[in-house]
Amino acid sequence: MSCNKNHLLTAGAFIGGLLAILGGILIPVGNSIIEDNVKKEAVIENGTVAYENWVLAGVPVYRQFWLFNVNNPLEITQNGSKPILRQKGPYTYRVRYLPKINITVNLNNTISFLQPYCAYFEPGLSVGTEEDNITFLNLAVAGAPSILPPLLLPLLNNAIKQTNSSLFQTRTVKEMLWGYEDPVLKQLRLPDPHTGVFYPYNGTADGYYNIFTGRGNIEKLGIIDRWQGKGKLTTWQDPYCDMINGTDGSVFPPFIDKRKLLDFFSSDICRSVSAEYESSRVLKGIPVYRFMLPSKTFASPVDNPENKCYCKDPRFTRNCTMAGILDISGCKEGMPVYISLPHFLYGSEALKEAIDGMEPNEEEHSTFLDVEPVTGISLNVAKRLQVNIAVRPSSQIEVLSNIKEPILFPLVWLNETATVDDATAEELKGALISTMDLLETIQMTLIGCGCVIFLACIISLCVLKKNKTKKYDQSKEMTDKGISANHF
Repeated sequence: MSCNKNHLLTAGAFIGGLLAILGGILIPVGNSIIEDNVKKEAVIENGTVAYENWVLAGVPVYRQFWLFNVNNPLEITQNGSKPILRQKGPYTYRVRYLPKINITVNLNNTISFLQPYCAYFEPGLSVGTEEDNITFLNLAVAGAPSILPPLLLPLLNNAIKQTNSSLFQTRTVKEMLWGYEDPVLKQLRLPDPHTGVFYPYNGTADGYYNIFTGRGNIEKLGIIDRWQGKGKLTTWQDPYCDMINGTDGSVFPPFIDKRKLLDFFSSDICRSVSAEYESSRVLKGIPVYRFMLPSKTFASPVDNPENKCYCKDPRFTRNCTMAGILDISGCKEGMPVYISLPHFLYGSEALKEAIDGMEPNEEEHSTFLDVEPVTGISLNVAKRLQVNIAVRPSSQIEVLSNIKEPILFPLVWLNETATVDDATAEELKGALISTMDLLETIQMTLIGCGCVIFLACIISLCVLKKNKTKKYDQSKEMTDKGISANHF
């Protein structure tokens, strides 16, 4: 009977150990299964899940606009007073609702496409209508002096007076954002007398993108190979600043390492930027990594020497010491457009002190991406930027003659946002998270049960052996005593 117990316990210990080993083996095997499946479905090619969501965004993308209304236009023009601005918004538009077009698959594992620009007003997500009036900078009057040669400034001044234009104007939200016929530009008989903060937009695109599909090397998934037919920019005339790095921000290569930066290119600001890991979060039941645009992105070259090549106007930026702004006139046909974060977040105090109404805070004005680390999909994005115009004094333009100092004048700030909807989140959890949880449960169950069975059997064997030894010793002692008594 004791022999049978030994055999059973030994067999039990063997089975327990085998289960624990099997559970341990399942960890790399399970991870390999998930990794292979992600690599297969993440590739941007016809027939994969990734391709369907890539051609047409699976979730709604919105652009929210907060427009800066000028409360004291006459005081600024006549006395050079400090501008008093109050933001009004959001005015929300749905964007990126049209599928990519002119899709071409290339032999080098890249795919080319155009993303049509489109904007559809969403009144239910806005504070008012597109017909609301806003008082803002006259774009032609403020911008033209930076474009025209000095000899033509008197002609511009005459056009301003003949059309009764001024430094400021009141127009509708729709006109300000998407364009209007400007009387000054019409008077100057320009080929296209229209202007607007984002004119032209609907029916246009920012150029052809050529990105890697991930076929053959999943680590290059979504990485931009060429934009507008070129592998680098020409805006900055510098090898570093002209680099086109990373993806377009909508997708990243899978298996995100939070210790590394996420690089992406934005045509809105004519440059590449890098986001840093900030924290781990849970979005609708899905673990995500939050990456944020750090303060050093638009820091002055004094604090971030890498930004030296982005400083194109040392005079306006106080010898490149001003933080928080980016001069993109080089890709805006010379218009003195500067990009910043909303309300000059992380900007020099001089920028905020020059305007009454700037109230920056990180929660509302920072840019971030919540990325699912296994697939590299951006599940929650907030890309926030502010558009500003540099206004300079001019003795040749009467409406600019009373401006005392050059000033960076905010026009509008925007938040381009997209968040995974509940249905898509459930699909992702079912396809990925639930599978991972199931594998982990099986792995832990096998390891746990195996270890318990193994330890229980080993302990039982030890106890059995100890009891057997004890009985043997007692029997031997009694035998010895019996022999001793017979001897006497």
